[in-house]
Amino acid sequence: MAKLSEHGIRLSCMSPSYLYSNSTSHTWPFSAIAELIDNACDPGVTAKQIWIDVVEIKGNLCLTFTDNGYGMTPSKLHKMLSFGFTEKGSSRGHQPIGVYGNGFKSGSMRLGKDAMIFTKNGGCLSVGLLSQTYLEHIRAKAVIVPIAPFNPQNNILPSARSN
Repeated sequence: MAKLSEHGIRLSCMSPSYLYSNSTSHTWPFSAIAELIDNACDPGVTAKQIWIDVVEIKGNLCLTFTDNGYGMTPSKLHKMLSFGFTEKGSSRGHQPIGVYGNGFKSGSMRLGKDAMIFTKNGGCLSVGLLSQTYLEHIRAKAVIVPIAPFNPQNNILPSARSN
């Protein structure tokens, strides 16, 4: 049965194959990398440095992007991993690069089948997973993006409704 909103209206869903087809908007990998770098340069992120590395994890080469920005709350991470949502605005004359809420998804899926996001904002750590491998493994019919927030000071997972 289709998932319903709090008002009893059927919610649309997105096929996992969309993650791949959406990524084909990048005809070459460097435009996908540019999308990920752009996110660290947006107003409000305040990253002064970004590091791009290749690391080997369990025999697989992984491309990592790390910045020293403020990080995201669990709510912002959820919006960033959702399609079409953005809260970007201008700051002191600096205009955001992306405004459609699609760049991270299209860029990361062009570079690989999986993206794991680790972020820290205040005392809250969050991990998000945008993964074609996971969706294939569980034979998902719709895109599912697991997000786990955690507060290491008190070992509590914040509720889904909190920031």
